[in-house]
Amino acid sequence: MVEKTRIVVVDDHPLFRSGVVQTLKADPDFEVVGQGETAAEALQLAKKELPELLLLDIDIPGGGLNAAEAVASACPATKVVMLTVSQNEENLAAALRAGARAYVLKGVAARELSRILLSVRAGEVYVTPALATHILFERELTPSSGRRPSADDDLTVRELQILEQLADGKSNREIGEKLFLSEKTIKHYMTNVLQKLHVNNRVEAALKAQRSGFPKKKA
Repeated sequence: MVEKTRIVVVDDHPLFRSGVVQTLKADPDFEVVGQGETAAEALQLAKKELPELLLLDIDIPGGGLNAAEAVASACPATKVVMLTVSQNEENLAAALRAGARAYVLKGVAARELSRILLSVRAGEVYVTPALATHILFERELTPSSGRRPSADDDLTVRELQILEQLADGKSNREIGEKLFLSEKTIKHYMTNVLQKLHVNNRVEAALKAQRSGFPKKKA
């Protein structure tokens, strides 16, 4: 029997929180082990239950960003997922700096939310693609020269294909299915891509790729 992913949901809108909780309870992959309304409750529940995932609204009393940072520090095994209506650039950047592993906009379909949560549990980092594209990708410039960096420096054709799929928000498994490669092979390629682009994670790689406009190398 596959072990369920234990999750805590913290949102100060009872009706919305109840809907999310019911959705997760109906999914055999998840077990909701706690729910709350404030940043203090988020930290308390994280310490008490040690869930794999903590689903947080950014605008809860006490601040979702404060909660994310506190939980990331006190319970590093718990992965924080922000579920919010905020499309504010500073909130997105601050959430990632605070230790959140995903930034998801409310209104996401139940099946897609489940997919995102499972990918985060597996170690992926996720930002809603449309939000990242429209808010971050087009505005980021290198501070020194003002020139958009080239994401394809020293990348192979295959690595560029993987990078493009990554920026679309796809997981390693989905990229493997698209390119007819194993997930293990994709992980190997991904390690090379991160090193070549001099970035720390998948989100930074996707941002850098989009800023470059995905220039294509010829085979």
